[in-house]
Amino acid sequence: MTSHLEKEINELKDQVSTMAGHAEAAATRAVQALVERNDVMARAVIENDEMVDRLEMEIDERVVTLLSKALLATDLRTMTVAMKLAQDLERVADEATTIARRAIALNAHPANGLPVDIPRLGRMALGMLKQASEAFVHQRPNEARAVVKRDKEVDALNKQFHRELTNLMLDRQSSVGICVNLMAVSKSLERIADHAKNVAEEVVYLYEAHDIRHASQTEPGSTN
Repeated sequence: MTSHLEKEINELKDQVSTMAGHAEAAATRAVQALVERNDVMARAVIENDEMVDRLEMEIDERVVTLLSKALLATDLRTMTVAMKLAQDLERVADEATTIARRAIALNAHPANGLPVDIPRLGRMALGMLKQASEAFVHQRPNEARAVVKRDKEVDALNKQFHRELTNLMLDRQSSVGICVNLMAVSKSLERIADHAKNVAEEVVYLYEAHDIRHASQTEPGSTN
């Protein structure tokens, strides 16, 4: 790799890292806005979504420019992974916007506490996203593999919340509006975890040249 190309690829990685930081911050603030019933914070999340969209487009454009300069398979892998990561991170920001909108809707109801532990689910999903992003930045595929394994925990908790909220709606018709919004929040957090898993799988591919997207359930150590 020429020194100039190496510099450009490092700048690409930095840009992806910046985008990951914005997406993670948006999701964190969206959950915080929900828990703290903060409409101002929720609206800020919605308004700032364009920043992540712009970063995705800039990364795509940079990769297209760099593709013609790639000399090695590792260069090409870095570029294609960068585009995939940008796509997942943009979707994380979209889910953060969804959570923020639902937070505003929920804040229109009296404050009676949350019937399910949304903060717990948020910590799990956002923890996965943070660890996957750090695995990318610090070149730690083993940490990325650990993220992949945690996805099932988030899936299970999301399903549990949906059962609990469905039962609550059946028992108390007045809770339907609140429960529907909370179901949407829970699903968005589950999707954020899915995107974190995608990021982690791409990190493994980037640094180990091994595609684990469809093998995670059959790899050594799997309980399935």
